[in-house]
Amino acid sequence: MQELALLAVAAVLIIVAVSYAAPKLGVAAPVLLVLVGMACSQVPGAPHVVVEPDWILVVVLPPILYSAAVNVPVVDFRRNLRTIGSLSVLLVAGSAFGTGLLIWWLLPDVGFATALALGAVISPPDAVAATSIGKRLGLPPRLVTILEGEGLVNDATALVLMRTAIAAVAASVSFASALGDFAFAVVVGIAVGAVVGAASVWVRSRIQDQPVLTTAISFVVPFLAFIPAEELHASGVIAVVTAGLITGHQSAKRFTAHDRISERTNWRTIQLLLENGVFLLMGFELTSVVSDVADDGLGRAVVVGLLATAALIVLRVVFVVPLIAALRHQQRRADQLSGKIETMLDRFTARGPSPGNEERFDRATRALQRKQADVNFYASEGLGWRGGAVLAWSGMRGVVTLAAAQSLPNDVPHRAELILIAFTVAIVTLVLQGGSLPLLIKILGIRGNDEEHERREYARLAGELIGATQALLESSTLARENGKPFDDKLLEQARKRGLVTAEAIEKMLTEQDPDSPLQQRRELQRLMMDAQQNALLDARAGGTYGSHTLERAQIFIDSEAARFTG
Repeated sequence: MQELALLAVAAVLIIVAVSYAAPKLGVAAPVLLVLVGMACSQVPGAPHVVVEPDWILVVVLPPILYSAAVNVPVVDFRRNLRTIGSLSVLLVAGSAFGTGLLIWWLLPDVGFATALALGAVISPPDAVAATSIGKRLGLPPRLVTILEGEGLVNDATALVLMRTAIAAVAASVSFASALGDFAFAVVVGIAVGAVVGAASVWVRSRIQDQPVLTTAISFVVPFLAFIPAEELHASGVIAVVTAGLITGHQSAKRFTAHDRISERTNWRTIQLLLENGVFLLMGFELTSVVSDVADDGLGRAVVVGLLATAALIVLRVVFVVPLIAALRHQQRRADQLSGKIETMLDRFTARGPSPGNEERFDRATRALQRKQADVNFYASEGLGWRGGAVLAWSGMRGVVTLAAAQSLPNDVPHRAELILIAFTVAIVTLVLQGGSLPLLIKILGIRGNDEEHERREYARLAGELIGATQALLESSTLARENGKPFDDKLLEQARKRGLVTAEAIEKMLTEQDPDSPLQQRRELQRLMMDAQQNALLDARAGGTYGSHTLERAQIFIDSEAARFTG
């Protein structure tokens, strides 16, 4: 137990050190962690670590998927659902069958069903490395969303295919039954995830201002979705992703600010440790995987792994080319529809609601506005051939490949070689594609959204928020919770502060000078917070105040500092 605890402590320290150093070195942290893990496994006296695959599939995978899903905007996910679905289902299935046929041809002794199972294992890309690079280098948000969505959903396709192929090893499975199993897994998985997500949001919304309790509940939500879905022979992955999307979408409406801040910080920490821990483990386990393969099969497994990697890259490139063509067609069609929908919306709102149909009119107006927003999104956020090149090259394998390979049945022929093939694919794609992806992005000159556009869009949204505040302050029905009116002097001060904030936002559009009054005000506010923090530290050192009083003061200073430092 002491050795395991020491290994866990060392792993956390390595993850933190690599995650800190990777951006400075210009390398994705997952790539560097695999290399560090491989180096650590060669240290004399290093233990042979073999983790049970169920630990990764049942204990590690659900929280990783959940932590990613709660941070994916549902609107962006919906707008890119067709692209995400094609990559997560069609490409994964095509890659599984393509590489399965290749492996069966190279290793005919394993049988087609086993080869297909291995093809399913190596078919789903892990978006962690790609999105970490993309966010750091400023890829377009739509491209990052597609990569994230693909990484969330494609695991379900791969695991269902692997489960079906393994079942076919012992008995014949028809195409119709396999398709029915997949449909059942998806539909039931979505249903279970929706129930768990909605129920958890309802329960947590009833526990107001208790971020510790609500976060504790959130820690078990991934397992509440995953385990029942798997027990029903559905997709636990789809259930977890659905629960995460629902929770993330409802959090702004149902949770308090403290709950959201606490959960965001805690889940980011969990995501960092689990995701990067798996990549570190992948490199560290390589020695054990190699030692299980006979000497005469070692070279053959590596060669098959390299050929499978090449096949996966070619299949992804071939699939992405028509996909980008379809997205370009979608963009041209959106350009044509944009003006028509805008005209339709103007005419509809100008006509106004008929008596008694105000609610229906509001729903129809919102539907048209949503349609217009979607069309504007497709028209302005298209992906060209450069974005397609990044999408085609973002095929790194990771968590599911590592765990699913080791979950192959023990009686499968050449099992050790098959596991080494999967590890070879995962490590080569991480090092080759993950290591060269930043260079590809720089060569292509891909950039994210225009900063000027984002700044104006933010200012426009902030103006709407401030307008809502001013309307509230001017409302004749404004009253306190006990029904009494607010003090007139207090209302006047609030109105003036709102006007000052509006002026500051307007200045933000024109003042980029670091010596502008707005920038000086922000700097002065930070210095004031630092002075208060230093005074609090002196008071703490003096011991003249109670710990509870000091804690309340610290919470206040932290909340104010968070406001002024962004």
